[in-house]
Amino acid sequence: MKQIEVRKGITVSELVKEMEACGVLGAGRIGKAARLLREIFTDSDYTVFLTLAGALVPGGMRNIISHLIDRGFVDVIVTTGANMVHDVVEALGYRHKIGTFKADDAQLRRQDIGRIGDIYVEHRIFRDLERWLYKILDGMRAKTLWRISPSRLLKEIGDRIEDKNSILATSARKNIPVICPGLPDSILGFQLWTYGQGKKLVLDPLGDVSTLVDIVYEAEKSGMVILGGGLPKHFGLFANTFRGGVDVAIQITMDRAEHGGLSGAPLEESVSWGKAKSEERTVSVVCDATIAFPLIVSAALD
Repeated sequence: MKQIEVRKGITVSELVKEMEACGVLGAGRIGKAARLLREIFTDSDYTVFLTLAGALVPGGMRNIISHLIDRGFVDVIVTTGANMVHDVVEALGYRHKIGTFKADDAQLRRQDIGRIGDIYVEHRIFRDLERWLYKILDGMRAKTLWRISPSRLLKEIGDRIEDKNSILATSARKNIPVICPGLPDSILGFQLWTYGQGKKLVLDPLGDVSTLVDIVYEAEKSGMVILGGGLPKHFGLFANTFRGGVDVAIQITMDRAEHGGLSGAPLEESVSWGKAKSEERTVSVVCDATIAFPLIVSAALD
C-alpha cells in the first residue's frame, strides 16, 4: 500500500487516485469504485443501470443524476417512488429546505412540515402535486390509463415537465426508462390510488419486468451503480440473472451485512445468486451516498 499524499490545489480526480493507490479500507474502495465507474462510462459496450434508494433527490443528488442521463452515461434508472416524487416537487418550483436532526417534530407537524433527517418539506407541496398530477391524468386517453406500466406513466409525466434538471424530464427526452417497482409505496403512488377510486387507472407492474429484462437480454456488457439498496437494488440485480449476472457493479450503502438484509449485503454475496459474475469486478463502499457518489463521479468524468 501507499500512504495518501495531499497538497494545496489537488483535484478530486487526483485525490481519488491517491486513495486507489493506497488501496485499503474505505479509501481503497472509493478508488476502485471510481476506476470501475470510469470503465463503464467510457466503454460503449456497457448498458449502465443506475439504482436509486434513500433520500438522494432531497439530499442534493438530483442534478448529478440528470447530468449523467443527459450525457448518455446511464441507460436505465431503477428507483424508489419517493425519489421521483421529490424530483417532481423540485420541477414544480418548490425546494427542500435545510433543517436539523434536533427538531421538535410535534412542532413541525403543527407547522405543516415533514422532516427527512435534517431536510424539511412543506406538506402543502404534496397537495399541489396531487392537483397537478390529476390534470395530467385527466388529459390522458382513458384507454392508455386502463393498463399502463409505471415506467410508461412516468414517461408521460416526464414529457410534461419543463425543468431541464429533472430526472424524469431528462429521462423522457433521452428515452431512458425509469423503472419504479415500488411506485405505490410513495406519495405519488397513493395519489394514483385515490385517482383510481373514481376513474379508470390500472397500473401494470409486470410490464416493467418485461421492459427491464428485454434490456438485460440485449446488453453486450452490463454495469450497475447501486445507491442505497432496497427494492431497486434487488430488482436490477435479479433481472440481470437472466444473462448470468452483471459484469461490473458498484454499491454505495450505509447498511451493514450482519442482519442479512439485502441493502447491506456486500456485492460479493451476489455472485452466489448469479446476480454478479465476479467478486473482482464488484466493490461495496460503506459510506453515505451523498458523500461518495459525487466523489467517484467527479473522478470518473475527469
